[in-house]
Amino acid sequence: MAQLNVPVLQFKNSSVFGIPAMTLFRQSRSNFSRLTQKPLVVEARGNTRIESPKIRNRRIQKKFNGTARHPRLSVFCSDKQLYAMLVDDKNKKCLFYASTLQKSIRNPPCSTTEAAQRVGEELVKACTDLNINEISSYDCNGVRRGHRLEAFEIAISSYGFLPG
Repeated sequence: MAQLNVPVLQFKNSSVFGIPAMTLFRQSRSNFSRLTQKPLVVEARGNTRIESPKIRNRRIQKKFNGTARHPRLSVFCSDKQLYAMLVDDKNKKCLFYASTLQKSIRNPPCSTTEAAQRVGEELVKACTDLNINEISSYDCNGVRRGHRLEAFEIAISSYGFLPG
């Protein structure tokens, strides 16, 4: 094999273009870290007229605050279950909680729609025990009305929580 004679660059002092080499090296490393970060990209919303139910619910929730005498009724319906709670926002306490998963509501065995109705009845009993005659707001977390939510609302509307 043949060896190549390559000229080696040698500097008389350790500066490049009047800048010390170590300073140039440090700056290049910090610039490199800045270059590897992603640039800030501001994108417009896709469709501002159609708003997410969760976003709408969070905005409305700021306006209504429950107290011990007039708590906020928060209801969430998942794909299979229903969860309801009375919330005192001033003291940050949950006054009542029930779901269709609780064994006391599921005995005797029943469908989830019947269990949702029982949750509403338990809520009415808890309200009479706590001397609650009115709720500040009915918060259904942006969920559309289904069979379970409808059965729950029928049970609590007989007590006068829901208008109409």
